[in-house]
Amino acid sequence: MNELLRKRLNGIFDRITSADFLASRGIGNEIAFYVFDYPPEEELGVRAYIQTLGDRLRIERRDLQFASINLFAFVIKYIEELGLLDKCFELQRKEGNDALLVALKGALNSDKVARRFAEVVRPSTLNLVLVHGLGAAFPLLRTHSLLSNLQPHMDQTPLVLFFPGAYSEGRLQLFCGTEPAAVEHNYYRALRLIDETEQAC
Repeated sequence: MNELLRKRLNGIFDRITSADFLASRGIGNEIAFYVFDYPPEEELGVRAYIQTLGDRLRIERRDLQFASINLFAFVIKYIEELGLLDKCFELQRKEGNDALLVALKGALNSDKVARRFAEVVRPSTLNLVLVHGLGAAFPLLRTHSLLSNLQPHMDQTPLVLFFPGAYSEGRLQLFCGTEPAAVEHNYYRALRLIDETEQAC
């Protein structure tokens, strides 16, 4: 793991447990959405860090209620709840990924997913929501669309998105733009969690 990423990761705990962060102070009229972007090749190290972060929050900040959501696991569970999982496996096996994406377009509409996310996670009862597993969930979900649809459901609860790519000037570049259609529309409502001058990609 490179030194800059290690330094940025080491700053997360103090940042997300600060009173100003938890109360959404100092961000003006912005919604309390934060992106922690990182080089995609560091995925395994960041995944291990997120596990450690959750353990540390449970031990050192028992006063905080938080959820750590693996978005890919959430999507699979949601598809299963809809009774579509076995059909998806069969369709993918017979017709491939493109056909599966077309078939799931309606079920994985970002508004529907956001509403289910809010029902399961219940952000209004929490102090903090951590979201990860975005790389595995692509291209089933598009980050900018999901974030836009989550806004009405999050109230003032801060949401931290661990993003394997770059977030700069409102532009999300999943996998640093190396995959087709991985550069998403501008998303201006999120802030970089740990703002360093050097970008993740």
